[in-house]
Amino acid sequence: MGNQPATDQFFIDKLAESKVHFERALDCKHTEFDDLYPYMIEHPQFFWYKRYVAWSELLTIVGLCEELSFSWKEQFTPHQVEYLEERVMSAKVLDFWFEKNDSKEHAQR
Repeated sequence: MGNQPATDQFFIDKLAESKVHFERALDCKHTEFDDLYPYMIEHPQFFWYKRYVAWSELLTIVGLCEELSFSWKEQFTPHQVEYLEERVMSAKVLDFWFEKNDSKEHAQR
């Protein structure tokens, strides 16, 4: 158990990296995915696929945290936790991840 703080920090770092990667993909900013597939930028489906890959990565890290009973929810807003628990990258996730347009949508609930 001597490695617990190092393990915790490892997962915090990986979770933060994965969250940033997803958020950069949402904003259509450069990610390492662009470097891996530079020819894809010319294709219209590229940004959708890039977001899907980043979302899958984020879900994978969250899933590992769940399996290892590592607390991950503190790294996200309550709405982001809800989206991650639903696991589906829907239009709601794409539109409201940053919660800037979110006040009307959640007021209707």
